[in-house]
Amino acid sequence: MKPFLFSTLLFLAILSCTASEGERVAATVAPTALSTVAITPTSKPLATATPSPTSVPTATATATRSPVVIATRTLVPSPTPTPIPTSVAAATATATRVPVATATPTISPAQPRASSSESADEIRPGGVLRMLWTEPPTLDPHLATDTTSAGIVVEVFSGLVRLNPDLQIRPDLAESWKISGDLTVYEFKLRKDLRFSNGEPLTTSDFKWSMERAAHPDTRSPVAETYLGDIIGVPEIISGDGAITEALGIEAIDDRILRITTDAPKAYFIAKLTYTTAYVLNRENVLGGGDSWTDNAVGIGPFVLDQHQIGERIVLVRNDNYWGRKAYLDQVVFNLAGGAAMTMYENDEIDITGVGLADRPRVEERGGPFAEELVVVPAGFSTQYIGFNTEIPPFDDLKFRQALSYAVDKELIADQVYLNTVRPAYGILPPNFPGYSDSIEGLRFDPEMAAQLLAESRYADPADRPPIVVTVPGTGGAVSPDIQIVAAMWKQVLDIDIELQQVEWATYLRDLDRQNLQVFGGLGWVADYPDPHNFIDILFHSESAGNHGAYSNPNVDRLIEEARTERDIIRRLQLYNEAEQTIVDNAAWLPMWFDVGGLALVKPHVRGFKFTPIIVPVLKDVYFVE
Repeated sequence: MKPFLFSTLLFLAILSCTASEGERVAATVAPTALSTVAITPTSKPLATATPSPTSVPTATATATRSPVVIATRTLVPSPTPTPIPTSVAAATATATRVPVATATPTISPAQPRASSSESADEIRPGGVLRMLWTEPPTLDPHLATDTTSAGIVVEVFSGLVRLNPDLQIRPDLAESWKISGDLTVYEFKLRKDLRFSNGEPLTTSDFKWSMERAAHPDTRSPVAETYLGDIIGVPEIISGDGAITEALGIEAIDDRILRITTDAPKAYFIAKLTYTTAYVLNRENVLGGGDSWTDNAVGIGPFVLDQHQIGERIVLVRNDNYWGRKAYLDQVVFNLAGGAAMTMYENDEIDITGVGLADRPRVEERGGPFAEELVVVPAGFSTQYIGFNTEIPPFDDLKFRQALSYAVDKELIADQVYLNTVRPAYGILPPNFPGYSDSIEGLRFDPEMAAQLLAESRYADPADRPPIVVTVPGTGGAVSPDIQIVAAMWKQVLDIDIELQQVEWATYLRDLDRQNLQVFGGLGWVADYPDPHNFIDILFHSESAGNHGAYSNPNVDRLIEEARTERDIIRRLQLYNEAEQTIVDNAAWLPMWFDVGGLALVKPHVRGFKFTPIIVPVLKDVYFVE
């Protein structure tokens, strides 16, 4: 899945009106006992973090980054739960990351506005959809690991298969496929006469080159192993010195038949191919454009990248060479300059926005000015959490991690801070997600247990305890309220002080991938595809590139590895549940909250926009009415 900023998750889930990573809404902290602890964010970066030259979305007070759910390894900055859409691109089932922002509930599959009765014959192409977004760390499909990037990438590029808004796997550039009896060989048949956006023909050799390019060390994809590593020959390319360039398990049989062979039967494999790491690229475009090839990207999705002015705007235009029904809209303009989403919506600067806690009373007023524009957004498949690096002291001590987990009153945070617009999380898998189980026992608030575990840990004496630095996405703005309150609870219950450090989104993601962060917050994980593998395996197997906290447990590895090839679905889910319970008991994460849905505003003339719990292409079906 992908990481996401809190705000992005909410909006993305809700819509994509706020920039993709990290929109935050101001929340009030009620408990006075907690508010007495002063937490002062520092601007001092970790020694390992070197700021990236480009600006990256950070949590801004109200508006910023969007795309969220769906799991590419999708990280999403966590928003302070204020039901507000943070991103437009729907969440995909890959885990994607997003920086934390004021919580804006994420979005699940929701029906488009039902007030429209236009038939296909009555829909008139044209119009410019305007959305608030955050500067994406990359537009290279093979490098995207977050919802902000994925929200744009899925509209410009495509792969063999895709997830539809109902999260079903559907043909995309492949019109059909066959799977061998032993479930290890996949033969895809491409559609006839496929062409890139520049008019050049697309064949299976383009797919073969693209996947091998994603795996090549020179590409430095942080997700190639995660999403393509099941293919025979791909691990050798990834771990090599660059001399190996071809994977035996990827064969272009002819111009339309592509054969992919995996190392074992994997129930989730075809779902992984919906992620952007498996997208096809135009070889000449990539090789000829060098490091800046995405400035003039040639894709094969429903839209073409027309402009990308860093920190200002991204403009997509209709791809007239698209193989299927063309997009209705002429353009989609993503505002990257930031701003207050609700104010921009009221000033008619954007067409979609999430609704924060402060705006809910007037927005929900019966017969009020927003009555015809209000949309209920279902919950997204995302989990907001605080992560611990289990190899960096003092988090290499199990009892210390458990002590911090027992010291946090999530019920109070959900009630007092987020006014019950989020659901306290005690497990890893979000509700209604495949494999979710109510039987998972979390580490619930217990001050006495917390104190006892701290006393039993190797770091009971403050003199033996290294400084604790919690890193969150940001560039000097307000830190998500839930992070501040957690810090206050650790101080009040355990007399543990922390330092809060903000790092821009791109740098934050890079340091996550390198396991450089001691404690990381302000983010969540949105599913990339609807399978527990996307959470449990990708985030917690000891050898997974998505295991940002370096968590390692041989029993968990064994359960995960057995689940990978288990064909009995019931048994497979049981294996994931057993692994999840162990992970929770080991306090590898401090799960914070699940999305419960939210509200969004959509301009009356906008039709066909769907909110999804995972990032999937949605803009092709959007159209305007008078």
